[in-house]
Formats: sequence, structure tokens, C-alpha cells
Amino acid sequence: MFLFDAHLDLSMNAVEWNRDLTQELSAIREREKNLTDKPDRGKGVVSFPEMRKGNIGMCVATQIGRFVKPDSKIPGWHSQAQAWAQTQAQIAWYKAMEEAGEMVQITDLAGLHKHLNLWQTAESTENLPIGYILSLEGADSFISLKNLEIAYQYGLRAIGPAHYGPGVYAYGTDSDQPLSQKGKDLLREMDKLGIILDATHLCDTAFWEALDIFKGPVWASHNLVREIVPHNRQFSDPMIRELLGRKAVIGMAFDAWMMIPGWIRGKSTPESTGLKIEHVAQHIDHICQLAGNALHVGIGSDLDGAYGKEQSPGDLDSIADLQSITSILSSRGYSAQDIEQIMWRNWVDFLDRNWK
Repeated sequence: MFLFDAHLDLSMNAVEWNRDLTQELSAIREREKNLTDKPDRGKGVVSFPEMRKGNIGMCVATQIGRFVKPDSKIPGWHSQAQAWAQTQAQIAWYKAMEEAGEMVQITDLAGLHKHLNLWQTAESTENLPIGYILSLEGADSFISLKNLEIAYQYGLRAIGPAHYGPGVYAYGTDSDQPLSQKGKDLLREMDKLGIILDATHLCDTAFWEALDIFKGPVWASHNLVREIVPHNRQFSDPMIRELLGRKAVIGMAFDAWMMIPGWIRGKSTPESTGLKIEHVAQHIDHICQLAGNALHVGIGSDLDGAYGKEQSPGDLDSIADLQSITSILSSRGYSAQDIEQIMWRNWVDFLDRNWK
């Protein structure tokens, strides 16, 4: 089945992790097998060939450049200018991938349906370009709102104002603070441009303020359920209900510590916990029960989002294995129509509604 993955940090992997995603996954792993600078070296699960094998013909692909202050315990760039420069290297890579025929940028409905038709009518997906909608994860790299205008012109269509910790525009995971005036101004300018608000990573206070201020389209590209895994990174039921009321779609992430309770990063393993792809079905079920239908859940895998096989489900060797979700959902009583909605159509329907 065609699959739309709403969150992949492709350019971060290419530019910061120095991975050539056009290569076979085995070649990427082999080249990294002796590197120790990052815990996921040699354990990546994403490459363009694997995406094509998994019929993942469309994705939301990110730029990311976090700014951190001198006392920060989390990594990031030491100035907003450096963060901006990092995102510009990332956009340069996306453009290079377009020129090579590996990717095609999607910025409007005409492009969306043209690309969807290409993948759904092709005899083989082996050499097709992967369509991507450009998103920014954490807005710290915007030195001013002039940067937002520039980014919109090169195709940016979604923004998550926060990432981890304190941010310039909003506080994110593992922190909590009201929106700054800069954050409020950003949301209002996004509204004017029709840019999608990605509610993922917003701290609780900022989440509620943002949804009060922002009147445009809202989605959550990669998030799971707090009722199942208690942590501020997840959405509480009131937050989920608010998103449902906004006709949002919530993408299911496959980062192990978000999928099951009790995972200790750096200590737990897929083998020791028994983590499988099927664990995501609990989160899907929970949201579908709250909604009363399967119209608000999608896939936003976040695979290779600074982790690899060591922090992924044990039965996932590559991103192509996301296709097993179809049989998992079928075994739980989901109809063929429901499964199609979750695998890709909910994201397309969302864009149809909001990109008219």
C-alpha cells in the first residue's frame, strides 16, 4: 500500500550525520560501522532505496537547527545565525536531490495530486522520485520573521515552533513556559501565509496558547499518547480532543521510548523489552476510540531521528517494514478503508482541505 510518512529528518541525516541516502542501506551501515561519534552509527534504517521498497512515495521532510544557550544540557548551535546556516545547508541538499531526480518538492494541491498519481499508476516505484513537503522542526533558526518569508519562498509549508527544551519562539519537550511575544508574532505570521502549525514538541502551556492564537491548519507530525506512555512529550487526552476538534491528523512515531512505558534510553533494548511494531497499534486504537473513527491518525515515523535500530522496534530492520502496519491493523479489525486512511489518505485529505 502507498504510504505517506509525515516526519523524516532526511536532511539532518545527510548534512549532519553525513549519510548518502541515495545508497543502499547496507552500504550506509558498512561505511559507519567503525564510527563512534553518535549512538546510531551503523544502525540507520532509512535510505531512498528502502523508502521505495516500502512504497513510501511521499513524506514530510524536515529542516532542523536548534539554538542553545551556554548552560544548555542539550546539544545545539551557539547562535541563531549558525542554526540558520545549518538549515540553509539542508535546503541546499534537498535542492540537489531534486536536481538528481531523487526527490520532488510538493508545495500545492496540483503538485500533490500529480505526484500521488505518478506513484499510484507506475508499474514500478524503483526509480520514482520521492515527494516531500518541507517542514521546520523548531523555529530557533529564524533570526527574525524575515527568515520566515525567505523560507516560505523556497517551499516551507509547516513549522513546529519548538523542539527540546527552551526555544526562542516556544518551549518544547522537558520544559514548560508560556509563549514569548516572538512566538505569538510567529504564529500570526504563519497564519497569514497559510503555513501549517505542527503541534509536536510544544510544551503543555505553549500548546494551549498556540492553539488559541493560531487559527489556521494544525497537525501533529510525530506524536503518541500520554495515557499509554506517561511523559510530557506525549499528548494527553484533552490535547488529543482539542486536535480532533481542529480536524488535525496525528502521526505515529516509532521512537522506542515513546512507544512503551519504562524504556530507559541508553539502557533498554528492543530485545530486552520485546518492543515490536505492533505496539504502535495501542496508540492508534486510543486515538481512534477518542475520535470515534480512523480519520485522525497517520504515520509520522521519525525513523533515524537521531536514533537507529538500537531504539526502534525489534522487528523493524528498515523503514520498508512499516508496511507490516497494514496486517497488524487488519488483525485488530480495522477495515481496508480505515487502513488506507491511516497509511496515507488522512494526510492527503488534510492537505485537500487546507490547501484549496
